[in-house]
Amino acid sequence: MVNPDTAILRGTFYLRAFETAAATFNVEPIITKVLSVSDIEAATMALGQQPHSGLIVAPDTFTLTHAGLITALAARHRLPAVYGFRQSAAIGGLISYAPDTLDTVKRSASYIDRILKGEKPGDLPVQAPAKFELVVNLKTAKALDLTVPPGMLMAADEVIE
Repeated sequence: MVNPDTAILRGTFYLRAFETAAATFNVEPIITKVLSVSDIEAATMALGQQPHSGLIVAPDTFTLTHAGLITALAARHRLPAVYGFRQSAAIGGLISYAPDTLDTVKRSASYIDRILKGEKPGDLPVQAPAKFELVVNLKTAKALDLTVPPGMLMAADEVIE
């Protein structure tokens, strides 16, 4: 699920990784573009009617703004879902894998310091997130009648019970 108007590179940033992962697991990837609340409702309903389907929600401002709706609809339609924002797992989403925002903020402080000391922002190298967090919501897994593998639980930075 992606909003091409608000997602990185008009929704294509994660596309290759998504398609590669789908091929690895021998599943059919379906790119669902959502531009409105009604699109979210229609997409989750359609996916919920397909056996053995799941949802990957691309991280962008639109999906973050509508995280509550998306997680509620995923639960209603019994869709296991992976989110690109930690907040989604915290409010009932199954799994999130996302940059550690606290680490990102801490690292940005050094850039602010350098800029305040006279360095030009354009001269500083672009940085990508360095630390990611895996959050698993066991309450949601139980509601979906899913068993989370022990290895995933051990790898998780946080398990919500």
